[in-house]
Amino acid sequence: MTSLWILSFLAFINTVLGCGVPAIPPVISSYSMIVNGEEAVPHSWPWQVSLQDVKGFHFCSGSLINDWWVLSAAHCNVRTSHHVVLGEHNRSADIEDIQVLRIDKVIKHPRFNSFTLDNDILLIKLASSAQFTAHVSPVCVADTSDQFLGEIQCVTTGWGLTSHNSSESSPALQQASLSLLTNDECQCYWGGVITKAMICAGASGISTCMGDSGGPLVCKISGAWILVGIVSWGSSTCNTSAPGVYTHITELRSWIDQTITDN
Repeated sequence: MTSLWILSFLAFINTVLGCGVPAIPPVISSYSMIVNGEEAVPHSWPWQVSLQDVKGFHFCSGSLINDWWVLSAAHCNVRTSHHVVLGEHNRSADIEDIQVLRIDKVIKHPRFNSFTLDNDILLIKLASSAQFTAHVSPVCVADTSDQFLGEIQCVTTGWGLTSHNSSESSPALQQASLSLLTNDECQCYWGGVITKAMICAGASGISTCMGDSGGPLVCKISGAWILVGIVSWGSSTCNTSAPGVYTHITELRSWIDQTITDN
C-alpha cells in the first residue's frame, strides 16, 4: 500500500510540475555512451516511447509530447498497425506497468527526403489518450525562438544496439550525456549534407546506434527537459568519433503545431 501511495503522489507532483519534469529524477553519473552505455534509472525518462510491430519487436523510439501525440523520425516508417508502448524500461521484463496503445494517424513531414534524411520527422496520433503516471509523462518541446548553443550538455536515450555488430538491442533503456555542436562544426565531419533542419551532437567517444532512431535528444533548461532533437542518422558503424545527426526541433516546431491543430 505504501509503494502505491508513493507512486500516486509522484504522479500528482508530475502533473503539477508539467512537461519535462520526471517524477523519478534521472541520474547521469558519467558521460558514457549508448554504445557500451549507461543504464538509465528506471522510468526516469517518462516520455520515452518504444515503437513496436505486432509481434512486439522494438524497431524505433519516440517521445510523448502530450496525451495524444508522439514525435519520432520519418525514416522509421511507422504504420497504423504498429503499437506505441509507454512506461517501459526493461523490454525483457514482464512485470512492468506499461501502456500499449494503438495508432490512429501517422503524419510524415511533407518535405521529408528519404535520401538525405532532411526533415526527418513524423507525428503519431494515438487512438486513445495516454494516461499520465509517475512512469508516463510528456517532454517539453523546443520553441521556434529557442537557441541551443554549442557545448550545452544534453542527453539522448534509447534501446538501440550497443555496438554496430551486435545481434540484439539493449533490453534496458540506455542513456548518454553529450554536447551539441554548431552546424559549422558538424559540417567539418559531414560536409554540406547538414541542413538547418538538422542538429548534431557527440563526436567525443559517444554514439547512438541502430534501434535508437526516432528517440529523444533533450537538454535541461531552467529545471525542465526540452526536446531539442530526434535521433536521425550518423555513422553506419556507430563510430563514436563522428557526431550523431538529429532532426532539429526548433526549425520544425511550426509544422508540429500546425499539424496537431489540423488533426
